[in-house]
This record gives sequence, C-alpha cells and structure tokens, in this order.
Amino acid sequence: MTEVRSEPWQWDETTWRGHVELVQAGSSLAPGSWPNGARAAVAISFDSDHETPAMRDGKTSPGMLAQGTYGARVGVPRILAMLKSRGIPATFFMPAVSALLHPDEIRTYIEQGHEVALHGWIHERNLLLPGTAERELALRAADTLEKLTGVRPVGVRTPSWDFSANTLRVIRELGLIYDSSLMADDDPYELLDRGEPTGVVELPVDWIRDDAPYFMMDRYTALRPYATPRHVGDIWRDEFTGAYERGGIFQITLHPHIIGHHSRLVVLAELLDEITTHDDIWYATHAQLARYVRDQTGLD
Repeated sequence: MTEVRSEPWQWDETTWRGHVELVQAGSSLAPGSWPNGARAAVAISFDSDHETPAMRDGKTSPGMLAQGTYGARVGVPRILAMLKSRGIPATFFMPAVSALLHPDEIRTYIEQGHEVALHGWIHERNLLLPGTAERELALRAADTLEKLTGVRPVGVRTPSWDFSANTLRVIRELGLIYDSSLMADDDPYELLDRGEPTGVVELPVDWIRDDAPYFMMDRYTALRPYATPRHVGDIWRDEFTGAYERGGIFQITLHPHIIGHHSRLVVLAELLDEITTHDDIWYATHAQLARYVRDQTGLD
C-alpha cells in the first residue's frame, strides 16, 4: 500500500516545486524611465470594502455593518476631497456588492477621473471557493461594475490578497491586464502560469503599505491597533523615500472605513503633501501604470 504523503516535510520534489511554480514572478517590468522625465511613480489605491467583509463572514448585526458604512458615508467623501485638492488620481478596488449598495459612489469615482477595478463579489475568500464558484463570482462582479460605471474593469485585487489554484486562469479569461495582490517584488513583473508567461502585469502590494494590519479592531477578540497613526506615517514615508531614491514605484493600499478617521486621515494628508514637494513624480492609476510598463517593455 502506497503511503499518503500529506505533511510538507514528506512532499517529493514534484509536489513542492509544483506549489511554487503554480503562480510565479516572471520578468521584471521596471521601465527604464517614467513619463515626462519623472524620477518615480506613485500609485495610490483604496479598497472600498465597506460592509462586505462583515457580510462575507455572516456578521450582519447593525453594529458590525455600521463600521463599514462609515467608509462610504464619511471616509470616501473626505478621501475624494483630499485627492481632488492635490490633483492626484487613484484606483478604487470595489467588491460588486459594495458597489450595488453605493452606486452613486462608484459612479463618482469615474466622474472624478479615478479608476474602478475588481475586488471580488462580496469580498469572498477565493482560496476557499470551488473553482466554478470563483469564476462565476468574478465574471458577475466584472459585469456589475461595468453596468454601474459604463467602464469595463481592466485590473483586479483579490479579496484578502489570496490566489487559489484557479485565480490566474480566471484573470486571463476575463482579459485583465493587471493584478495587484501579490508581493514578489517592489517593481511590476509579469505573472507566470506554471512557468508560462501570461502577459498579465503584477503591481505588487505589501502589508507594510496597507493600513489594515496597523489599525484593525475586533471587540470580541484580541485584535487591536498596535501602532499610532504617526508611527505608521513614518513607515510609509520611508517606503516612499526608498522608492523615490531608486527611481521606482510607491504603491499603497488604504481602506476608507479604516483610513477615513480624523487621526489617520491627517497622516495620509501629510504623506501626500510630502510627496507633492517633489516635482518629478508621475501620479498614475494602476491601469495607467500597467499599460505604461507593458508598452515600455514590449509585453504582449
């Protein structure tokens, strides 16, 4: 009888290589220069989750949902005003259910020159879904965002930054030009599907440049904010400085229901004000960034 090898230390080489090679970082897509002689690129993004993470987990009490509603009701107007006053475009990744709950909001993003991109149906954990369900929800979400905005999304950020064995296949079927969920580099790179170049641009994220790990709160567990906003602001400024000095990309992920509070939003304002002291920055949506690096590197 053949032994069933289930523990990682029991895996043979084919198994552990297969896991690593399922979705891999391919060629770097860091361009040799930025538009108009800019030294660095800045890509600001917001995940407009609002009520969906709570609903995904079956938490439907008014108290839980209200925490998400704050993002739509208070956070987003403050954020849009901040971006408008500085002339900075952003990308808003929005679950379809969130968009259906707040249709005027998603249309406002487009009207003000921002990008809307995919972020799941109800912020589902795609790693736990059957492949057929993941595909159906992704297609339904893309159709919903297009119907609400009149613009077909060209990029995706998977909820919770998870990739299943089927995620890249779905991304390719949708014809998306970029993903922004993985963390293998500071600069854009091409995604490989089991070693095969895909033409899909990865715009890397990182938990360091995300507000959620620093500020999440759950009254029923030990989850609590562990850093002050100004401490986090120092981290983000150092991340920007590093990207600027090497002529790379500063990408950041924020959530309206998290960053939208006064004590946190002031830190974002200070960060943007510091960035705008440099006159050699290219501010781009994620779609603009993906298209530019594709053109500059000859990616099909």
